[in-house]
Amino acid sequence: MNTNAVVIQAQDLQTHFALRSGVFSALTGQKPVAVRALDGVDLTIRRREVVGLIGESGCGKSTLGMSLVRMYQPTGGKIRFFGDDITDVQGAELKSYRHQAQLIFQDPYSSLNPRLTIGEIVEEPLRIHRIGTAADRARKVAHALDLVRVPASEYLHRYPNALSGGQRQRIAIARALVLEPKFIVADEPVSMLDVSIQASVLEILDELSKELGLAVLYISHDIATVGYICDHVAVMYLGQIVEEGPAEDILTAPRHPYTQRLMAAIPSVSGERSRERVELSGDVPSPLNVPPGCRFSSRCPYATDLCRTEPPALANDIGTQRVRCHLYSAEGMAPANEPEMV
Repeated sequence: MNTNAVVIQAQDLQTHFALRSGVFSALTGQKPVAVRALDGVDLTIRRREVVGLIGESGCGKSTLGMSLVRMYQPTGGKIRFFGDDITDVQGAELKSYRHQAQLIFQDPYSSLNPRLTIGEIVEEPLRIHRIGTAADRARKVAHALDLVRVPASEYLHRYPNALSGGQRQRIAIARALVLEPKFIVADEPVSMLDVSIQASVLEILDELSKELGLAVLYISHDIATVGYICDHVAVMYLGQIVEEGPAEDILTAPRHPYTQRLMAAIPSVSGERSRERVELSGDVPSPLNVPPGCRFSSRCPYATDLCRTEPPALANDIGTQRVRCHLYSAEGMAPANEPEMV
């Protein structure tokens, strides 16, 4: 298999959630209001690549992850898995796809069934997909636990309540790996863990993505962990990706005004020089009523009349970075007075 093969690809992906309409709206024939959680997302993840997805709460990060594994049914656009369109597959085809696309949830305390032993928890996906004999499943469970550095001989018959948060999250990773998937969505997998053990869990994810050839979508609010584990970074704002590119470029030389302010908000602990305090004015617009033009224009200090009327495209700016911003047009115009980045 091509070591650089595209595993999962979103093309103009849209996921809208219709709200329940009242009796008056139904009688007057008004169309149901829809929350535009995802509204035209393009994203590509390759083998052995960890792509970080960052942005404010409510921007659509988790919705994108759930849509890519088909826990949510997309409203429009395409999802391609190794080139095959799996956007609308159902029944046996959908079950086959979910065999190869797995989720790691944020909360290691509620995502594990407290009534099952560790061995039963990790074996459960194999039972659901009717894979192997009991002996085959036992070998696969032991191998999955070994991959996350949890000795099967010690933990197989324990219950989740006897484990720490870090150990529970390793079990959740083992449960995702036991089916030998090709694509994993890790949704805030270390946000509820102590800082002292976050690094070990992230290290496991990074190593496994390279050793097993996994494509990983890593969703996080913590930009520091994104820089630690990710090869590529995409920044979301109000249902759209506003900037993407190699992790080092995005984190050290952001181009979009929104990304610049996310980076400027990171506390500096080096003590070498102080960072200018940058705050975003206003609130995030509602996905029920998306503004015309650029979705960031109401909070952007560089917004022009063009920004408020015409939506920008996600286009190449410099090198391999793509930016959704009119300030980087064919004229090569760049924002003035950019916040100092350190």
